[in-house]
Amino acid sequence: MFHDRRHAGELLAGLLADYRSQAQTVVLALPRGGVPVARAVADALALPLDLLLVHKIGALTEPELAIGAVAADGTIVLDERAIAAMRIPEGLLKATIDREQTELARRSHLYRGDQPALTLEGQTAILIDDGLATGYTMLAAVGAAHRLGASRIVVAIPVALQSTIDRLRREADAVVCVDVPRRLNAVGQFYEDFRQVNDQAVCAALTRQTN
Repeated sequence: MFHDRRHAGELLAGLLADYRSQAQTVVLALPRGGVPVARAVADALALPLDLLLVHKIGALTEPELAIGAVAADGTIVLDERAIAAMRIPEGLLKATIDREQTELARRSHLYRGDQPALTLEGQTAILIDDGLATGYTMLAAVGAAHRLGASRIVVAIPVALQSTIDRLRREADAVVCVDVPRRLNAVGQFYEDFRQVNDQAVCAALTRQTN
């Protein structure tokens, strides 16, 4: 059990000690929940922090159930089997994806402002979220990091199922995880404090300097 997201990040940083102060290495948070975790990792390892914007695509009847995810660069990962089983019309799915991409554009403008677009050419990218249920958001993030030119991709999360970790290992260069439970119904069950992270908290984390 983690006290909060920062505590999870501090534990995660211990597993990433080999990357401390490593050149051409950046910590990338998946907003919003991954930002406090990634901030703690970046502070502990003296690495720069940036964002990799992704958003889950929720099932129409069960918005909390992910049927895929989309990244700001247009990378899309879908659970085709679930979509077929739910008989989701193609037009409705496209409308849902368009809506999530609009939200990503809003967040990009809010978080990044006039900063140049993210580039990862020749960089080691450490991708961090606060935990993974289905893993679709992280899969989309890994795909985006590949498209952005990352030379090495490391997925780092506080908690995830072994099946999710195995799937990510086929896409990323390495996966680091603090807790691998036998069952995971919701990421929040592994945190004492799992309050929602708002846009203001994301912006504040980005303006802080790494120790």
